[in-house]
Amino acid sequence: MSKDNTTSQTQKSTGNEQAIYDAKTLGVPKMATLGLQHMFAMFGATILVPMLTGLDVSTTLLFAGLGTLLFHFLTKRKVPAFLGSSFAFLPGYFAIAPNGEAELLPYACVGVACAGLLYLVLSALIKAFGSGKVMRFFPPIVTGPIIIAIGLTLSQSAIDSCASDWLIALVAIVLIIVCIIWGKGMIKIIPIIIGVIGSYIVAAVLGKVDFSTVADAAWIGIPIHFEKTAFWAFKDGNTSLLITSIITIVPIALATIVEHIGDISAISSTVGKNFIKDPGLHRTLLGDGLATSIAALFGAPANTTYGENTGVLTLTRVFDPLVIRLAAGFAILFSFCPKFAAIIGSMPSATVGGVSLVLYGMISAVGVRNIVEAKCDFTKSRNIIIAALILVLSIGIKFSAAGAIVIPAGSITISLSGLAVGALVGIILNAALPGKDYVFPTEG
Repeated sequence: MSKDNTTSQTQKSTGNEQAIYDAKTLGVPKMATLGLQHMFAMFGATILVPMLTGLDVSTTLLFAGLGTLLFHFLTKRKVPAFLGSSFAFLPGYFAIAPNGEAELLPYACVGVACAGLLYLVLSALIKAFGSGKVMRFFPPIVTGPIIIAIGLTLSQSAIDSCASDWLIALVAIVLIIVCIIWGKGMIKIIPIIIGVIGSYIVAAVLGKVDFSTVADAAWIGIPIHFEKTAFWAFKDGNTSLLITSIITIVPIALATIVEHIGDISAISSTVGKNFIKDPGLHRTLLGDGLATSIAALFGAPANTTYGENTGVLTLTRVFDPLVIRLAAGFAILFSFCPKFAAIIGSMPSATVGGVSLVLYGMISAVGVRNIVEAKCDFTKSRNIIIAALILVLSIGIKFSAAGAIVIPAGSITISLSGLAVGALVGIILNAALPGKDYVFPTEG
């Protein structure tokens, strides 16, 4: 035991010395290059969310950068994490604004902003009672099937986009697979952006891209538009839609909170420091939640800690959080260029479809991995019932004729998405049924 502790301390010390050494010896050009590398690592996935939902690309980049800086401030500038767009909330956006309707997206943003507040509640509970007592309500037998359902409920939109031009979609899919399986170094880290660029170029060569909006776009502009923010929804005042959005989207945060814990654990392992203890899980949740709520209020997607950037940390062995803050600065800088946003907006839907087909499948695969790594015991009837009901309710309701469960409440009509129903049922069943056997590692 003593030897293990000594080894652990040595690993942590090595990680610390490496980070301090890099911070002191890297010059400005190298630091800037590493910052750009981190920005490109998150770039492909981050801009894909607004492309899929209809949100503004420039606003997304702005609040990815600002959210990352806020996260670093609240975590005492200790955690080298970048906050980019979360794919987990896509079902929520699609439930409220199925076709990216501009007048409906602000209502979805209200729901996402409220989901971010759930992080703050959990952060306060963890601070008061410790992580173990709170997180026992969200074991992998609940969160795993929820994550699986998120990817599967999104699959139809990916297929529909691919169907517009399967050749262009296949170019994106093949490039991503090649980069992930056979790529080396940085190529392996940014398969999404390579798939997007490669498919985009093929589409442009074949004359399937309209660049007219790019020519008309200004080089410099303000990335915030009031009519696309959550504040516009409050002014518009559709109470039924506001309540429906909140009830539909907030439960998704239950899955993303666990994803956050996994990401922080992965970063801790990479760097050699226990960030769950110092600066503390309550601080990282607070930073992630506030960043999400603020971004949503101004019309940007929910934020989440990015595994892509953890991969860059592993590759470069540069753990200085300053490099991540430089990446955030570059993201903010790009957000003030409408011409850049127009280039992204002109991308063929088939390109988006091909990339999203892979990503949605990977979301479900992460849910499977969550269950496998936690060694969930499916010989127990309680676990089978919980997983089965989460999956069937989430997917079945999504693809039903109504697409949701509609509940009239006086003058207000509330629509519950399949994912919201599945998540709520899973949490309630896990709390009520006997035989709970999972203990979170953070309980010590």
